[in-house]
Amino acid sequence: GEDVKPFTPEKTKEIVMSLQQPAVFCNMAGDWPALRWNVKYLSAVLEGKKIQFRLGLKTMDLVPQFETSCSYVEATLEEFLAWSCGQPSCLSGPFSCYDYSKYWAYADYKYIARIFEDKPEIFQDVRWSDFGFPGRSGKESTLWIGSEGANTPCHLDSYGCNLVLQVQGRKRWHLFPPGDTSFLYPTRIPYEESSIFSKVNIANPDLKRFPEFRNSTAHVVTLSPGQVLFVPRHWWHYVESIDPVTVSINSWIELDADHEARVEEAITRMLVCAIKSAENPGDGDLWLNPTEVEATSHEINLQYLNKAVSACLECQETSVSGQARSSSTGAKQRTNASCKRKIREGGCEPGSCTLPTQECDFPTPKADELQKIPFGPHLIQVLPQSHKTNVMSAAAVESGGGDLHENEGEHFGKSHCKRKRLLMSNDCETASHQMDLDCSPCTSQTTLSTNDLLDCLVNPRVISLVAQLLLERVRV
Repeated sequence: GEDVKPFTPEKTKEIVMSLQQPAVFCNMAGDWPALRWNVKYLSAVLEGKKIQFRLGLKTMDLVPQFETSCSYVEATLEEFLAWSCGQPSCLSGPFSCYDYSKYWAYADYKYIARIFEDKPEIFQDVRWSDFGFPGRSGKESTLWIGSEGANTPCHLDSYGCNLVLQVQGRKRWHLFPPGDTSFLYPTRIPYEESSIFSKVNIANPDLKRFPEFRNSTAHVVTLSPGQVLFVPRHWWHYVESIDPVTVSINSWIELDADHEARVEEAITRMLVCAIKSAENPGDGDLWLNPTEVEATSHEINLQYLNKAVSACLECQETSVSGQARSSSTGAKQRTNASCKRKIREGGCEPGSCTLPTQECDFPTPKADELQKIPFGPHLIQVLPQSHKTNVMSAAAVESGGGDLHENEGEHFGKSHCKRKRLLMSNDCETASHQMDLDCSPCTSQTTLSTNDLLDCLVNPRVISLVAQLLLERVRV
């Protein structure tokens, strides 16, 4: 029958728990009322309510278009739809200053619970219960609406895994495994709690500045309406809208590993806020992402760190048996999933956000479980590209051509010299002379910024080590 799905909710959750690579579920959401959520339908439901759109240029630069460099307008979905179709009525509306041929628009992080707070019945249109998460609906989901060219800079989410339903139009996903992190040059500037950005513009990488990116392996998939993409924990992703109008709905599924991740995020927040807040505010550095309301105080950050540590230790103590508990029933679990978005929206401060203390969710899958994943027409693997990340277009930014490995060696030599120059920053003429002899290829003075320091200080590998040491200290 038409209502029979290829996998039961129990089997689907088992697959999600075991998958360690991206995959697309087909024929799992065909009967969801949410599939009628095209922009025209949502415009009628919202009845003229204005939402915020982020606007960026379609021209491709070598650096990502972070949210700090975008423009913002408040508009209705009707106005957005008219603009995306090039209607003359847009000449006097909120999009009047933005030529559709030159700009894209994106409404993101617009949580359904907030947009439809006066229409709670619409939450049931989203049925994550079919994926084995009873009680999870549109209320625990996020709505994304974009025009052609709209994109999300490459990043990874610190918490959970991700399920994404495509509703209208198509989106292209470029995904990279956690092992490629060093090739993607992670940064926490702009700072956003629970998001680690890449310095690389995936669509137009600068290989001269980021040579290691050529070693990354992209898994690329175009998601069509009705399909659901599974994004595993800590997989990097760059997402772009490739049709005139796109709508998608996602939900982050919390995992037991999030407890330690929250400790890492608390440490990161404390360091970034402390160091960036100490800078001269007049230097024009927009280090705080628009999704963050403000730089929280040291006292609040320390309070949040202590709560995260306590929650992590309690979870570890109650999971000695290794048995997983359900992650999607009851208000307490939903608080876990919504903590990330509450902080982003300013709904609660990190210090006051309720952290989970008992829910240790997904166990580590065994090798034999991975062999049983039923890939086929209803579950499609997102495979790596047949070759390393396509960097043909990016090769143009390489100066002088030549062998790529030679360029890598030159890059390392200069970086090594820069580190040595850092050691002689004081007025030591003799030491300076010796350094110059040792580093003859380097002739220019190196100036390190606060952001350079932070890129090293809050590097995911460093923060992970600090979190482990901190947890060991508390255990003792």
